[in-house]
Parts: sequence; C-alpha cells; structure tokens
Amino acid sequence: MKIYDKMAGKLGLGTSRKIDKAEAVGLIPNLAEDGLLGGVLYHDGQFDDSRLAINLAHTASEQGASLINYCKITNLLKDANNKVSGVVATDQITQKSYNIKGKAIINATGVFVDDILSMDQGGHVKSVVSSQGIHLVVDKKFLQGDSAIMIPKTPDGRVLFAVPWHDKVILGTTDTLVDTPSLEPKALDEEIKFILDTAGKYLKTSPKKSDIKSIYAGLRPLAAESSTTGKTKEISRSHKIIASKSQLITVIGGKWTTYRKMAEDIVDQAEKTCSLPKVSCTTENLRVHGSTSKKSSIGLSIYGSDAPHIERIANESAKMNEKIHPKLPYLNAEVIWSCRHEMAINLEDILARRTRAILLDAQASLESAPHVASLMAKELGHDSEWVNRQIESYAQLVKSYIHS
Repeated sequence: MKIYDKMAGKLGLGTSRKIDKAEAVGLIPNLAEDGLLGGVLYHDGQFDDSRLAINLAHTASEQGASLINYCKITNLLKDANNKVSGVVATDQITQKSYNIKGKAIINATGVFVDDILSMDQGGHVKSVVSSQGIHLVVDKKFLQGDSAIMIPKTPDGRVLFAVPWHDKVILGTTDTLVDTPSLEPKALDEEIKFILDTAGKYLKTSPKKSDIKSIYAGLRPLAAESSTTGKTKEISRSHKIIASKSQLITVIGGKWTTYRKMAEDIVDQAEKTCSLPKVSCTTENLRVHGSTSKKSSIGLSIYGSDAPHIERIANESAKMNEKIHPKLPYLNAEVIWSCRHEMAINLEDILARRTRAILLDAQASLESAPHVASLMAKELGHDSEWVNRQIESYAQLVKSYIHS
C-alpha cells in the first residue's frame, strides 16, 4: 500500500495506514468480528462506466467526431493493394448497409476483436481471452457505512469486495474463462453461490438469494498469451496493439483506468502504420464533457455541467420532476434528456445504459418499463405498438438480471 501511495504522489486520494479492530468495525459496523484483528485503510476511485462512456462520446463529438449508433460492422473494405480502406456498416434499425472509408481503420471492439480480425484474414491465432466477472447488487444495509471492504485473498484465491454504489452495495467478483463472448453475458449459478457464500463469511448479515436486487455479468478482454495454463490471473491485463499486413490496427486487452494511454498509443501507431501526419497527443489533459466543480441541487451530479439543463426540463412541469419509479432515483426529465441529447432510441438504452435502473433494482426497472416507454414514445413520435414491443423486449432482457 505504501508503494502505491508513493507511485500516486500528489494524485493520491489519501495515505494508507493500518487500523485496529475497533476502527475497522467503526467504519463498517456490519463487518463480522469473529477472527478480525484489524485491517488496512486505503483510498481508491469510483466511477459509473456507462455514464463515463456517454460523456466520452459527447467529448468526441465536440472534438469533431461523427458518432454512429446501432451500426454493426459486417465486412472490411480493401483497396487494390489489399490494404484495409474502410468498413461495411449495417444499420441495425433499417438494415441498410453503408461503405465507410477511412485513412486508418482501428479495431477497438473489446472481446469481439477476433471477429473483425477474421474478416481481415481467416485462420488467425486467437488474440483475446474473455474472462467473465459477475456482480450482485444488494441493499446498503449489508455494509452500514460509507467505506468499502476488500478481501485480498479468499479461500479459493479470488478477491472479494463489497462496495457502496448509487445507494446500494455491489458484491463481487468472479474470474471465469468464457469460450465464446456474447453481447449479453449471463451469470452462472456457481458464480452467484460463490459470492453469496464468501460474503457471508465476512459480513454479520449474510446476503441471501432473496436479497439480490440485480445480477449482472461483464466480459474482460484479456490479451491472450501462448503459454497460459487456463488461469485468468496469468493473462495480461495490459493492452497490446497489433498492426496487420493489411494496415488494420487492433488494440486488445486494456482497462478503463488506462484508456487515455491506450488512445495515445493507438493513434501513434495509426500515424506510423498509415503514414498519417504526426500530431501531438492532447488526450492526457483533455477535459471530458460534463467536467465541472459545481454540484447539482437535486441529485443530478453525475451529469456534471449538463445537470442544469436537466433541471430546467424537470422544472417545466410537476410530472417531469417525478421519479420513474418509487424505488429508483431517476426523474422523468432524465428520460427526456437522454432521448434529446444522448442518442437513446429504445427502452434498454434508458433503463440499462443512460441510467443504471436495471442494475440498482431489476424488478423495479421492469415495473417502470411501461411508463418510461410511454414517455419515450411521446418524445420520439412512436405509437402504442412500439411501446408494446419495447416492453416485451425489455422483459426478456430483465430475466437474466433477476435470480429465480
């Protein structure tokens, strides 16, 4: 921990230190005391990945990028010299395909990079290993404090954490190799059991299946190593960049905490591979859209500088200032904002990505679906049939987030 403190320097959030049993229990009253001798207090950052992704998209647009939503790459375009010159993109709403040309084509598709590499050249060696991690969301009563707990080594060698997040608690995580990546990974029963059983050893109040508000899974795109033994802890968490003979540039691995470094390395490689003009990188100090030191007065702080605009929508009528559901923190005004300014076009966009309703309380998000779909339909000009289709589609999605 002290090494981390020194590495962080002035960017550190606080100095780590040892704490005794009394202080540990004082910080986390629900921590099991049997066998507890003390701990180490250290500081770490927290963010909302989906909200940061939206803000990065805004930032890119402000820097001159053209954003395309709901398009799937179905093929690569190549010139007479067999160099990649563009992509074939199919609009998933209209099913119309477009040829999009570019001076450099970058494959940054996470766990799906091999799908794109196969379009470039068949029979290539697998470059990414998918590792699944799941999280369980439970009520904040299971921590009863503002601090998180992290158990660095559980009986089977994995890490366990319990973290306060959006007025709930996230329990995690697992590290399970997945042969075939999917857009909507599903938690395995044994993963759920592992987290519940392990958390019960460290918390006075042991969470049960009935306490789970939501279950969600994600896939980590780990850079494959030829000498791995099948254990994800032996696979690199760092990113790698590949420049194919066709000049397709692929980035594999990486993580949120190093995304700016990844961006700089990718663009540097593109300049070299595709003979682009050398330009100084600005990502290190570029402020992300929404950056502000001001806090919203009505709980919209995650929107940063956009919060006042949402407040104005909320103040237009009493209805806009109401919550989409009594058990969820989101306002009707946020739905309207996301439709107008964040490219939200369906119910899943709103309840799973622009807000985190499906993660905070999957059942409540399902109950809010008819109301939110009606709000969207009015804003986007859709009919009742569209509303019904959206509700049906979302109901299917929610099934994997609710433990039966």
